[in-house]
Amino acid sequence: MPNMHTSPENPGHTKLRDAVREFADREIAPHIARWDRESRLPVEVVHQMGELGLFGLTAPEEYGGSDLGLTGLTIAVEEIGRVDQSVGITLGAGVGLGVGTLLAYGTQEQKQTWLPDLVAGRRLGAFGLTEPGAGSDANAMSTTAELVDGEWVINGAKQFITNSGTPITSLCTVAARTGTLPDGRPELSAILVPTDTPGFIVEPLHDKMSWRSCDTHALRFENIRVPEANLLGQRGNGFKQLMMSLNSGRVAVAALATGCIQAMLDLAVEHAGVRPTFGGPIGRKQGVAFQIADVEVMLQASRALTYRAAALKDDGAPLDEFRRASSVAKLYATESAVTATRIAAQVFGGYGVMEDGPIARFYRDAKVLEIGEGTSELQRMLIARGLGLPVE
Repeated sequence: MPNMHTSPENPGHTKLRDAVREFADREIAPHIARWDRESRLPVEVVHQMGELGLFGLTAPEEYGGSDLGLTGLTIAVEEIGRVDQSVGITLGAGVGLGVGTLLAYGTQEQKQTWLPDLVAGRRLGAFGLTEPGAGSDANAMSTTAELVDGEWVINGAKQFITNSGTPITSLCTVAARTGTLPDGRPELSAILVPTDTPGFIVEPLHDKMSWRSCDTHALRFENIRVPEANLLGQRGNGFKQLMMSLNSGRVAVAALATGCIQAMLDLAVEHAGVRPTFGGPIGRKQGVAFQIADVEVMLQASRALTYRAAALKDDGAPLDEFRRASSVAKLYATESAVTATRIAAQVFGGYGVMEDGPIARFYRDAKVLEIGEGTSELQRMLIARGLGLPVE
């Protein structure tokens, strides 16, 4: 199997990769077709991933984590994404947007209150950023939070929020307008909202083409009241906090894309070696073999870019360098995943579009990779601005 990993790993990372791969093949692979048909997040698998320590990969030992950094999370998401993208993004979002925001900006009391259950996989955290009328443009956010008598009163709505309506979701970090800055721009802050708060309304599960067994809902907030102490980080620093969380999230999505490409390569190589046509396997035809060779190139490049970005974060590189690397990895790996699924579907022919096989599911799942955590267009804009171009 062409599955040689070139990313630099310490012994802890190598052990993690072996454990996650074995877990994914044993506990996820046999069930994913059914979960996809049912559009159901397997909560029992979330608990199992917690027991394996996957939700604590970026957390320190004091909260039950293993402190293997963003590289550790990247390894786990890639290996699960090689089998199923929905469970992969459930993990990536649960760690990056649930655990990660608390680790980066929470007070000691907030961390002690929420992290143990999130790290153990007993509970899930969500991140309320995208709105029906505001996606990449965070300054267009309309959700408001007003400080009244020592409480934040929150009103508004969010859209496409991952892990927001599961039976074990306990917390949502809500981005909201808490005022207006001197230059007229909105003051954005992040506020921790327990999901059992009165007025926290979870809309019906989104019916999606991609990530069908990933839990995704719209949310409404109707005069939600939470204590002033639920502010996450400093008031007015919400935009900066959101962007920092998204930088790490983009690496996780790039890892998910890398797992997708690996799956497509493995399946295409196997099929091309045994599918007969005109007296021999289709893999002997250059029209097929050369396309599969291109997938190998995309895989190696995607993996190198993704693990480089993760290593920059773990090594404490300057923010601008990490930000650019995360956008580059996310852009290249996700667009490559879409191409890889198209090539694999072509190699499989009619079998590639049948829903009783994995190719069609990966094909559907790949598209959202170019959208979530910042579209391809946004990544190009960020990269161009990082080069000093005044692009709008």
